[in-house]
Amino acid sequence: MKRHAVIVGLAVLGSGLGFHDQLNAQQQTLGLTLPLASPRAEVAQVVGVTEIDITYHRPAVNEREIWGGLVPYDQIWRSGANENTLISFSTDVTVEGQPLAAGTYGLHSVPGESEWQVVFSSDITAWGSFSYNEENDVLRITVQPEAAPHEERMTFAFDDVTNESATIALRWEKLRLPVKIEVDTETLALDSIREQLKGLSQFFWMGWNQAANYCLTNEVNYEEALEWAESSIQAEERFENLSTKAQLLEKTGDSAQSAEIMVKALDIGNAGQLHQYGRQLLTQDQKEEALAVFQRNAEQNSDAWFVGVGLARGYSALGEYDKAAESMKVALEKAPENQKAYIQSLVDRLESQEDIN
Repeated sequence: MKRHAVIVGLAVLGSGLGFHDQLNAQQQTLGLTLPLASPRAEVAQVVGVTEIDITYHRPAVNEREIWGGLVPYDQIWRSGANENTLISFSTDVTVEGQPLAAGTYGLHSVPGESEWQVVFSSDITAWGSFSYNEENDVLRITVQPEAAPHEERMTFAFDDVTNESATIALRWEKLRLPVKIEVDTETLALDSIREQLKGLSQFFWMGWNQAANYCLTNEVNYEEALEWAESSIQAEERFENLSTKAQLLEKTGDSAQSAEIMVKALDIGNAGQLHQYGRQLLTQDQKEEALAVFQRNAEQNSDAWFVGVGLARGYSALGEYDKAAESMKVALEKAPENQKAYIQSLVDRLESQEDIN
């Protein structure tokens, strides 16, 4: 048995892996997964169409002096624990006003008492900052730390998120370090739309209409949006794309053609579409136009119970509460059981001369 064991051992040592490699492989296979003192974390946020991801490890205060103690001032720090803290951007961004290309970066920092340096490095495989090399810096910016409520375990968070910007905040102990990220969402979104419309979406009405509607909602790129709306209509003429084109024409000052196309849209719209269009007009404070749409819907689609609700909203917006209550009572008679209590509450409000919009 001993001789057999020696032969097996010699065979292992003589194989493709050396002894230390064999030992390391064995340790990895047999090693235990145990709780880390600084557990791994990941936080992500979409800003417009830009995805931002941060992967890091979260050390704890543990009653230690952190700034100027555990984390010395004026020395490079890994902005976390264990492996390199990583940050990824799916598109080009600006960081505190400085451009940074899409990609993944090692996130380091140099803490100071009154200001910090935040460093984005092309080296993403390092263990912490021990092998940090300034030659790999892609961007270095200066930011000011702020006093903040105690945070026992270091964390990254996204604050003040809009479609164009977000603030990445490092919080630990009684400090918050804000770093503002900005993106050109309008340009990125339009470029993305153009690319997507080269694919399968180009053969159907919906993608073209979504693209045109994006421009309408965000008040951008009207001329190209009109082309997209027309492409949608050519694919399949529908209430949705006709109304989109009509609204775009109104935005560009062609009210006459807008009205003509909207009449055509209303002719083919179903009860739900007309109801939603009337509600949209109300949100735009076009009260008379909304009432006209609700009245037309009530004439064309009297069997749909909710047209009475729309008509009541139209009258209510103009302060004609008695007419609104009558229309709401008609809706109440036809409404499904699970809606009757809600409709009755609207009737009560109208009879009290209260606007329901």
